[in-house]
Amino acid sequence: MNPRYQVHLITAESEDSRRVRHRRIIRFPQLTMPLLAAYTPDHWEVTHTDEIVQKVRFDRPYDVVGITANTPAAPHAYELAAAYRKRGVKVVIGGPHATLMPEEVQLHADAVVVGEGELVWPQLLADVEAGCLKPVYRSCQLPDLKNMPAPRWDLIKGRVYGKGVTIATRGCPFGCEYCTIPQMYQRRMRYRPVADIVEHMKRMPGRALIFWDDNIGANKAYAKELFKAIAPYKRWWTSQATADVAFDDEFMELAAQSGCKALFLGLETISQQSLDSANKAHNHVDRYREIIRRFHDYSIAVQAGTVFGFDHDDKSIFRTTVEFYREVGLDSATISVLIPFPNTPLFNRLDAEGRILTRDWSKYNGKKDVVYQPALMSPEELLMGMEWAARQFYSVPSIIERMWKSRTGLWWNIIRNAGYHLALRNFGRVGWNPETKEP
Repeated sequence: MNPRYQVHLITAESEDSRRVRHRRIIRFPQLTMPLLAAYTPDHWEVTHTDEIVQKVRFDRPYDVVGITANTPAAPHAYELAAAYRKRGVKVVIGGPHATLMPEEVQLHADAVVVGEGELVWPQLLADVEAGCLKPVYRSCQLPDLKNMPAPRWDLIKGRVYGKGVTIATRGCPFGCEYCTIPQMYQRRMRYRPVADIVEHMKRMPGRALIFWDDNIGANKAYAKELFKAIAPYKRWWTSQATADVAFDDEFMELAAQSGCKALFLGLETISQQSLDSANKAHNHVDRYREIIRRFHDYSIAVQAGTVFGFDHDDKSIFRTTVEFYREVGLDSATISVLIPFPNTPLFNRLDAEGRILTRDWSKYNGKKDVVYQPALMSPEELLMGMEWAARQFYSVPSIIERMWKSRTGLWWNIIRNAGYHLALRNFGRVGWNPETKEP
């Protein structure tokens, strides 16, 4: 069939994200737009721009442009939308920020997609054809993950990306104060049939595999079934899970046997008070040491999500966190300041307390800016303390000490730690520890 209509899909990225991620040695694509393209009717021609590796072009007569953006990329997405609308092209914006702030996004687009877009996408395109595009598209039900089509990898053919990306589940059952996932997925877990995942995986090139799940261990019985099914294919894989999976020996053994090399755990902080106040009491700091040891016993590396700036964090939190991580041989960490994303419970609380400092969404990046007034330090102290902690954690002596204690997946750990070390050296500020040094 010859396509009669043209849709262009854009994965928008903030300037900082484009600058840093473009230089990564190993990159994996986001699934949103390649998957949405798979739901597009055959009489539509689909093209795609991922701003991590490509620049957006404005020289084709598209019938509609679809843009997905997170909060720090939202201002840039609005600029792209304005440029296309000036040329008479209809623009649809979806993604996390559109779900959090649909009324604002409506001011910058012809239509807004709230939540997951698969079920409403074919109707939206039919409305474009009929010339009756609605201002808001919101699915009345969550998409079933059964028979989910394979993403349109042909749209990113030839780019410097790993193609081993898939999902097994969507959602997370928890409701952490700062998290956007509950608004995206309504705290409801959904699961792909294991047989579908295996068939999809068999068609993927290479050996490395990432499950872009928010919590692959939310249903341990399902996860164990999945691990048993993928084990014969000898893949190396990673994903995200909650820390409690460490205490399920069968889960850990099956994960290791199926090729799990690392898991991202949202440890967040070594302050139990902060966890409790953020509605993340299912994390127990007094178990962190044992959790990391148990992962290492199964030769699985731990990457810890780490956030500074909770209301119980004083200026000692930076040093104590780095010291603890070095002591237990933590493999790697993503380190940032707390981000109160709009319309989350955290944002609404801080806003009611008069502590939100800016609504410039480009500053909601967790790395370069603090957008709220911390309780026990200044914004500058929080930012510089975070930067200091990241540099200390990824210093050469720290890397050597942690790798020696971990003895887990050295090839994986060396590459990951070297990447963070170089990124901090090339792109980060020097930082300082506010506990011991004043600006």
